[in-house]
Amino acid sequence: MRRDNARSETVASKPSFRSAWRLGQHCIIPAKAIFEPDWRSGKAVPTRITRADGGLMSIAGLWERWINPDGETVYSYSMLTVNADDHTMMKNYHRQGSEKRMVVILPNGALKDWLTAPAAESMAFMRQYPAHRLQAEPMPKESGRRKRS
Repeated sequence: MRRDNARSETVASKPSFRSAWRLGQHCIIPAKAIFEPDWRSGKAVPTRITRADGGLMSIAGLWERWINPDGETVYSYSMLTVNADDHTMMKNYHRQGSEKRMVVILPNGALKDWLTAPAAESMAFMRQYPAHRLQAEPMPKESGRRKRS
């Protein structure tokens, strides 16, 4: 299985994703958390981002099936992303000066709608998840020393 991210703004035109987008091959990628680098200190600080209520994130995705050169069927999926330059929380992640992106987290009430939406309605789901419904915590630094058993 292969995974990529797909920019919602260009997904319909990119060769890797356009067929799945045009066919409305929607999927949901469940996640307890996502991880992003916080560069505000000048160094990448791995940060765990979760839903504030502790619930599972449902990330909007596209799936694809193709045949590799050996004749095997391969499935892949892509997590859809949107611009987050103006998102209260997510604008703090990624390197300064680079575009800020975030995965499309679907509200619980929209899961069935996303899975059954016709391709022409896909873009309506491409929205930022509200910042007040997310929480972030820096990951502790590892000691650098290996524990001996």
